[in-house]
Amino acid sequence: MAAPESDNPLIKALPPETDYISYLTIVEHYLTEDNLPVLHKVLQDQTLTTNIGWDLVHLLAPLLPKSSECLQDIARLGNPREVILKVTESLRLIDYGLIDDPEDVLENTESGASKQPLRTAATEGSSSEPTHAVEAFPALPLQVSQFIALLSMLSILHKRIRTKFPSRFLSTTLQAVLASFSNSITHREDMIVAIVQFVKSVQGIQRPALPSRKSSGTMQKALASATSTNAADPEADATSSASPEDSAIQTKLLQSFVTHVLEEYMLNIPASDDAPGLAWCSRIQERLHPARVIPHTTTITSRFADEEHLHIRFDAVAQLGMLAKDLRIEDSDVLAAATAAEDLPTTTSDEDDPPNSAADIPLSRIGSLLLYAGRQAASVLYQPEPGAGTDLISLFPTHFTTLQNCLSPPASGTGTLGTEPYALIDACLTLGLLCLEYNHIGSPDSDEDFNQYLQLTALLSSNCPSPNLRGHAHYLTTTVLRSQPDAEVRLAFIRDTLEHCPFENLKVSAVGWMKGETLEAVFSEDENSAKTSIFATPKALESLSPFLFPSVEADLLTPPVSAAYMTFAANLSFYLASMNFLYPLIVAPPMRQLLNIQQWWKSSGIMADFVQPLKKAAQRFGAALGANGELGEESSDEAIAELAVLDDVTARVEGAAAKLG
Repeated sequence: MAAPESDNPLIKALPPETDYISYLTIVEHYLTEDNLPVLHKVLQDQTLTTNIGWDLVHLLAPLLPKSSECLQDIARLGNPREVILKVTESLRLIDYGLIDDPEDVLENTESGASKQPLRTAATEGSSSEPTHAVEAFPALPLQVSQFIALLSMLSILHKRIRTKFPSRFLSTTLQAVLASFSNSITHREDMIVAIVQFVKSVQGIQRPALPSRKSSGTMQKALASATSTNAADPEADATSSASPEDSAIQTKLLQSFVTHVLEEYMLNIPASDDAPGLAWCSRIQERLHPARVIPHTTTITSRFADEEHLHIRFDAVAQLGMLAKDLRIEDSDVLAAATAAEDLPTTTSDEDDPPNSAADIPLSRIGSLLLYAGRQAASVLYQPEPGAGTDLISLFPTHFTTLQNCLSPPASGTGTLGTEPYALIDACLTLGLLCLEYNHIGSPDSDEDFNQYLQLTALLSSNCPSPNLRGHAHYLTTTVLRSQPDAEVRLAFIRDTLEHCPFENLKVSAVGWMKGETLEAVFSEDENSAKTSIFATPKALESLSPFLFPSVEADLLTPPVSAAYMTFAANLSFYLASMNFLYPLIVAPPMRQLLNIQQWWKSSGIMADFVQPLKKAAQRFGAALGANGELGEESSDEAIAELAVLDDVTARVEGAAAKLG
């Protein structure tokens, strides 16, 4: 037979039987999940909760979700100023590394969302009678439940404080929330739902939250609004209304906070089958140019509609985007932040003092860029008639400035550019593609600015690990290059890339640019083009010959075969691209005539320096890749096929060259 509730130590020791400090010690000693209902009743005493509630937060947090009612009691009835300090401290102390096998969770969910196998549970009623099954959502990890429950408490606490300067409490809270969120690993989409609800509560925003695909029962309970009355602030100022200046600071704090959360979330989205970030580039291209989609392939757009982990990702960003709109974050504000010339301090470090004015609070630079890019993408993706968004920037100077400020600076080395988080690169390229699509080009201040812009996008096309983003960066680079009306400026950029670029795949692109320029100039139906374009004269080809068709004997025939083969394998794509450009130069009569190919061929030494050494190198490596050769261990069908391709193109070039005389 269960003991009566009056015999429970938490009841018997209630003040005035003990003092508050002694009672707190007793609660700590006897606190178990079974005693939580009793503690919930005890905490309805406002005087008691005001005196001990703030010291119970760290005791109750490990008992979530069963302790959620008690935590809500403390938020409603405890001293809000003291409780806020304990809640923010607890937020910072959440150890997300204790979540079981976080790497396995990430691998299984891909996006890190709380996407787990669903179970069903019977609705309330007799277990002996048939009932309809309802979804039983998997429980969240304790650490995530703590984050959500603590934010739910903060939603209540901030509304209770009556002071002239509530922004000082809000500043401390937002720093703690962002720090905790930044340390999280999984279930970040669930945490974003809690963040959005918290900001709406603090700001008094009434817009309902976007429906989420799946939300755990634990989170739904934690986010439910408390129905009981909140106690007054026992330390309220006599004249406690916040000034208009402080209200402006609070709004700017929340605006800055949302941009930092967006940055933190999107920059840490894990790669998923080459769907970078929200894949704005690919989805925009699929919307505007459906004819370019390869038939019978799954589009990125359909994947975001059908694949759960991608849609959860979309939901999270959409909620933050709508929240930014509710907070009246204007395009002009985010553009100013994204294009700021100097690094700006953030409000996220522990040592920061509360801001003195709204102007002291910067938006996140990267978060602002992501928000602006998302808004511009939405004007294409979610409108019946896609079109340029309001305040769409131009390539020059704004997009150029944005790339300079938001991507790795040149001082960090060319090898760093392109290794930024996929979502950031996707956002940068999205804006560039939209500028091209809607002819928002502008004018560079100088040819140097034009070349620097192309260098940035070209390095993205070379260095980025994502094939998806490399393709978009190459398209952007090529299209912008072709938009330059001065052929000599285009030639100078191609030469600079061939001569100085250390990346083989980018040199392959440069060969393609030169080939495209030459073919267009020579075969143009516009007679004036053939007369005026430098690409329709021998000058362009002669100036680039040493870089298009370099001497390779010292690299491929002189060193030991293993070292030479490494060089060969690294540059094979460039060799093949150059040979495939060389062949039409020799065989096409219009090219031979306009470019004076016969004279160029005799004086350039290409056969002796480039073609024949490649042929000999292919023979050398073919023998070494044989069963008993030095490179036998590296032999593969792919390696043999590559040599066969080189042999074929070399033979065709030799045959065509023989006819030149």
